[in-house]
Amino acid sequence: MFEVYIHVPFCLRRCGYCDFNTYTATDLGAGASRGNYANMVIREMKLTKQWQLDHGIAEPPVSTVFFGGGTPTILAARDLVAMLDAIRKIWGIAPDAEITTEANPDTVNEYYINELAAGGFTRVSFGMQSAVPHVLKTLDRTHTPANVAAGVNAANKAGLRSSVDLIYGAPGESLDDWRTSVTTAIDLGVNHISAYALTVEPTTKMGRQIAAGTLPKPNDDDEAAKYEIADDLFAAAGLEWYEVSNWARPGYESQHNLGYWRNVDWAGLGPGAHSHYNAVTEADHPQSGIRRTAPAGGGCPADAGLGVVSVSHGLRSWDIAHPRLWGTAINENRVPWADSETITPEENLEELIMLGLRLHEGLDLDRINRAINDAGMSSTPQTLRNVSLDQLAPMVSEGLITVSDNHRVVPTRRGRLLNDSVIEQFFDFVGV
Repeated sequence: MFEVYIHVPFCLRRCGYCDFNTYTATDLGAGASRGNYANMVIREMKLTKQWQLDHGIAEPPVSTVFFGGGTPTILAARDLVAMLDAIRKIWGIAPDAEITTEANPDTVNEYYINELAAGGFTRVSFGMQSAVPHVLKTLDRTHTPANVAAGVNAANKAGLRSSVDLIYGAPGESLDDWRTSVTTAIDLGVNHISAYALTVEPTTKMGRQIAAGTLPKPNDDDEAAKYEIADDLFAAAGLEWYEVSNWARPGYESQHNLGYWRNVDWAGLGPGAHSHYNAVTEADHPQSGIRRTAPAGGGCPADAGLGVVSVSHGLRSWDIAHPRLWGTAINENRVPWADSETITPEENLEELIMLGLRLHEGLDLDRINRAINDAGMSSTPQTLRNVSLDQLAPMVSEGLITVSDNHRVVPTRRGRLLNDSVIEQFFDFVGV
């Protein structure tokens, strides 16, 4: 599978809890403006495609496209459609592809959503966050629950799938407030809901308010209680958890996000976006080799081989974060990467464990066996199968995981709440 992620770094205002790579200015220089942004991303697509060709990477037609941010819908709908059309021309798009954009409810209406549907979009993810006015105010969100409902109704009318995102643990949010938000989201009739615990970074406005004592710090026990409330209410409404923070009716899971968790290839476009390739062959390009430091100003020539690694290794790269420097690299016909790194077999094993233990489909121990063998570690596949199953028994007894007959390890709800601990124990089992 091959996916494309497009980061749109523009926002109407910066929310107090947000530490994403976003900006409220309309023009950030070097062509990175709201009005010209689609053109810049399309140019990056062409540079990325050329880099792939130069390094023998032949990706299949794109299976999912996701526009995130920031606020993608701050751009004109025709700009999002233009970028989607360019993906279709450059890589091709699979007939059943999932095409999603995140949307701020304040920035879309029926006409906007109809234009997205006509342009090939299949799904809209609305940033709802809460249905309680004082919680929305604490989060610096300006939309109302009515705006969210209007957006979902417009998407339904246009034949698009809808999802809503919720955040729990905001300062001052009671358990009843959270129940109100969850039940309001369910009552919208959407088939997919994400619920994320609030993470407070010290450099954000909210982080500074908490440090100053003007807002209370989120509480782990409170967040755990809210997770359990959400899980119960979603399950009662027919929404099943398929990833630690995501619930959907069967068949409505986010295919794009599943691709991330299954470790497929994806190209990330836009300032700060990350890309991932499972294997890049060194012999495919005579100038290949890891360059740990990006050239002055960031970015790399399309034929320079930055980040190319030997076969059986993976590659992770990330775009220059500041839009002006990102745009400068594109204007100089350079792939706008800030840097890249190899993904060693040991790191790949760690990622397989971390990602697999977040999914309802579970961690495939047989796949882990193969990864250990590929990594050339001291444990053999047979040792992992035999010994690890015995090692897992205490975790099963503690109610953290279940193990199926086909050796898939699935976290229980308790295991989801203690996911970091479960992952660390698995790291100990396999010696990473």
